[in-house]
Amino acid sequence: MTTLRVGGPASRIVEPTGEPALLQTALGVWRTGDDWVVLGGGSNVVVSDDGFDGTVIRVATRGIARIVAPSGAVRLRVQAGEPWDDLVAYTVEHGWSGLEALSGIPGSTGASPIQNIGAYGQEVGDSLVSVDFLDYGTGRVERIARDELELGYRTSVFKRGKRGVVLSVTFSLTDAGTDASALGDPIVYPQLAQALGVSVGDRVPLVDVRRAVLTLRASKGMVLDTSDPDSVSAGSFFTNPIVGENFARGLPSDAPRWLVEPEAAPLVVALPDPATGLSLDVSARLDASVAGASGAGASRTAREPQVKLSAAWLIERAGITRGFSLPGSRAAISSKHTLAIVNRGGASAADIGELARYIQNRVSAEFGVLLHPEPVYVGSAN
Repeated sequence: MTTLRVGGPASRIVEPTGEPALLQTALGVWRTGDDWVVLGGGSNVVVSDDGFDGTVIRVATRGIARIVAPSGAVRLRVQAGEPWDDLVAYTVEHGWSGLEALSGIPGSTGASPIQNIGAYGQEVGDSLVSVDFLDYGTGRVERIARDELELGYRTSVFKRGKRGVVLSVTFSLTDAGTDASALGDPIVYPQLAQALGVSVGDRVPLVDVRRAVLTLRASKGMVLDTSDPDSVSAGSFFTNPIVGENFARGLPSDAPRWLVEPEAAPLVVALPDPATGLSLDVSARLDASVAGASGAGASRTAREPQVKLSAAWLIERAGITRGFSLPGSRAAISSKHTLAIVNRGGASAADIGELARYIQNRVSAEFGVLLHPEPVYVGSAN
């Protein structure tokens, strides 16, 4: 039931196929007091070899419904169990833009806001309107608006402790047209622009974007394919680390890096010159949360800009190459992309965890950066 094909048995597996059944099932499981976990497409989890001593709620609900939307927009309410790439294909076929660069990502729609999935310049949060959610604490269904989801790079309020079950997700897309020439959002990711033969900022037909993204992902083993052993993975195993700008300056000059938030606007403040006692205008960059402070003695703290690094680059420069594996292990680095750990056949969750820890230790020793796993560990697999 997982794309890594590792993990022991669960005590119990339930698989509701409709939203009412999903509600009743989850509430019934919670009343027992047993341990439980929600499973979607199984593409971002590592399950312990010992399995899971509890109930697995495998969400198998389906359905895409168009609902009332403002003029020029398309709103879709999508059941949590709808396969993600089926949804993307559906929107492209209908000429609706907003999700096309997220083609080929495995897993279910309900899982998409959990870590705010993203690729090639698009994130789920860009098009998400709200999530219908069955809350574990209250046993009630609530509609959580996008602004309340605390979306960030591979994170959300659900990653910060909010427990329950995603029932459906509502998206707002742009009606780009109904034929094959319907244009997608402007291309913002250089690698995708290069693959399409266009410049960053250009718009191209949705079908071309989807085709190019699927080709790029397949070249990295990131599209599920029974004929490709490199696709037996959990996708990218580590998130790209985010560090302070000062720390990033200490890395080799060729280390890829991206500023992850706008630098704060300069603020001119008057400070006394120690020599003359006269006021001097000094330009300082201040955190937005304190830039509005006023009056003598106001406390203001400069915030260091944050920089995103390339986990794949760090792994490669730490001496771990594509295809690498530990002696006797059936887990390996993908032969196509250093950011994926693959099951070469017969690997255990322990093999996966051992290789992941080895990579973390090597990168930490070489660069002082701790890589964080992107998949969710179930049981003692880590």
